[in-house]
Amino acid sequence: MSTSPHTPRPSDRARQVSVTVAEVLCIVGTLVGTGVIGTRVAESSGGALSADATHLAPAGPAFSIWSVVYAGLLAYTIWQWLPAQTTAPRHRAIGWLVVPAMLLNALWLLVTQVSLLWLSVAVIVALLATLVAIIARLQSHRASGLPERVITDGTFGLYLGWVGVAVCANIAATLAASGFRPQGVLADGLAVAVLAVVALVGIGLAFRFGARWAVTAAMCWGLGWLAYGRLADAPLSLVVAIAAIVAAIAIAVGTLVARRRNTSPTTHVGEHTRAEPAHP
Repeated sequence: MSTSPHTPRPSDRARQVSVTVAEVLCIVGTLVGTGVIGTRVAESSGGALSADATHLAPAGPAFSIWSVVYAGLLAYTIWQWLPAQTTAPRHRAIGWLVVPAMLLNALWLLVTQVSLLWLSVAVIVALLATLVAIIARLQSHRASGLPERVITDGTFGLYLGWVGVAVCANIAATLAASGFRPQGVLADGLAVAVLAVVALVGIGLAFRFGARWAVTAAMCWGLGWLAYGRLADAPLSLVVAIAAIVAAIAIAVGTLVARRRNTSPTTHVGEHTRAEPAHP
């Protein structure tokens, strides 16, 4: 006798439990990173990850976005347990990727506590790749409604956008801690080059994954605070601040253009037409 696709499988329960355990470990990692049971990130690794460590370090308030991301991850953990969501194709598609997306976050916080900065780079790059894979799978499975778009697409969109900026700051901090500390024009030029790449990546994500405003918002948030940091805190650099602002504007405009294209009345596919969905 065949089983209904809406009947939970053992793999569904295993996935839900795994996501929940990963969320608990993610919370523990957060307590470490915020200084509740460990050293705050800005003070760990000899201050290498502080807001004034490099030209690519966002100002301190930028990191408040983690509160939104963590709240979203908690909401997703609860959401995926609801009966109507248990067998949803979207959760079956991304659930096993959500687990490493949470665990890698906790691992990053732990390795920075013990000054393993190059390992932290490997961890955050793996996290970035995992989040890209999650968004790619979400793109292949349409959201069922507004709550799903906010909880799932919104959370992982913000997560991806912020990590896309944070990975650059992480690499720059690691290089600086390893002794690579360019000064003057060279430092400005390298930072501007990296920000140009960030802008291109942000625009590329918009065109590839349905012009998701959550991704763009997080990237612009990080770039905006990076610009503020270079105007208000060491290392001061008007050039880098302007480059960060230009990068943020470019990503926002690119997303708007991609969204207008994706939400055009119809997109032809062979002899049929279909409306393109919009994403948060």
